[in-house]
Amino acid sequence: MPEFFIFADIIGIIAFAISGFLIGVKNKLDILGVFIASALTALGGGIIRDAILSSTPFAFSSIYPALTLTSTIFIAYIFKIYKKPSIEQKLIFVVSDTIGLVAFSITGALLAINAEYNFFGIVVLSFITAVGGGVTRDIMINQVPTVLISDFYGSIAVIVALALASFEMLGYLNEMSILIVAIFSILLRLIAFKKEWQLPKLS
Repeated sequence: MPEFFIFADIIGIIAFAISGFLIGVKNKLDILGVFIASALTALGGGIIRDAILSSTPFAFSSIYPALTLTSTIFIAYIFKIYKKPSIEQKLIFVVSDTIGLVAFSITGALLAINAEYNFFGIVVLSFITAVGGGVTRDIMINQVPTVLISDFYGSIAVIVALALASFEMLGYLNEMSILIVAIFSILLRLIAFKKEWQLPKLS
């Protein structure tokens, strides 16, 4: 499903570019810093994913990633989404971050399935694709990676990977089942955020 993969990857890049842009602005980075934060969030996970798969990163072999990234940042700046009231900005960030998380989880899982990875490999590649860019960004701006402390964040990538791997094993993996997993995962993440669900923490 190459067309579906490209579509999901571009959706992920747009969504994570916005969330990275907002994180950069929130941390009062300069223009270059905001661009780097946005680029790392949007492209970092995909680059790590492709490196694990021993293939040329999609971001380096196609014009779509760079064009999508720069266009998204430009539009975000023109419409000044970072100047919206704080509650709106929070909603924009959560929604864009959730869409990016799910889209990249799906592309990572699909590529792992295509490479005939086992269940563990599918989960790991999906997880790295989804959170790799955000972790790199957070380390760069010296804050604890979101995936380690945020409500039900990394769990979504694991759920996506397990669902897609199960559909593949049962012979039901197609565009409809992928869409169902995507919608369910997005809704689950938004509900988890709204209800402030947390994984148990050791004290």
